Amino acid sequence: MPDGVAQTQLTRKLVDSLYVEAMVLADEARAYFEDHGVEARDSLPPAQRVGYAVESLKVTTRLMHVIAWLLTWRGEANGEIDAEQARHPDRRLGLTARSDPTMVDMLPEGAQRLIVASEELHKRVRRLEQDLLAPPEEPKASPARSLLGRLERAF
Repeated sequence: MPDGVAQTQLTRKLVDSLYVEAMVLADEARAYFEDHGVEARDSLPPAQRVGYAVESLKVTTRLMHVIAWLLTWRGEANGEIDAEQARHPDRRLGLTARSDPTMVDMLPEGAQRLIVASEELHKRVRRLEQDLLAPPEEPKASPARSLLGRLERAF
């Protein structure tokens, strides 16, 4: 199997795996922030309640950016869009605000877990995007070939 085909399949598997992870995390976040975390939120002082709301929006934003980015690459892998369209700046992973560690430490454990998980997923996808969009590296000259070249020139 040619390297390009193996790379495409690996990328498709990785994108599909990340997509499932993002969707599961988005469902967990929705369930927590809309249902299970309401009681915990209501027990917080007013300033922390605002912080809770802000952080829940940051989680949602991070996850939606990740999901949109992954859908772009799934579309490229499925031939729905071409590689040039997938790499267009409008389709890049969106920037998101960082969570305030001081505020996060004051929130319930369930919210903290979701915040950290969304940040970690966003960072992994950001690194993947940087790798995919990086210009290809020039092949490094082999030290042995370099030595052979010098010997050929000398004799």
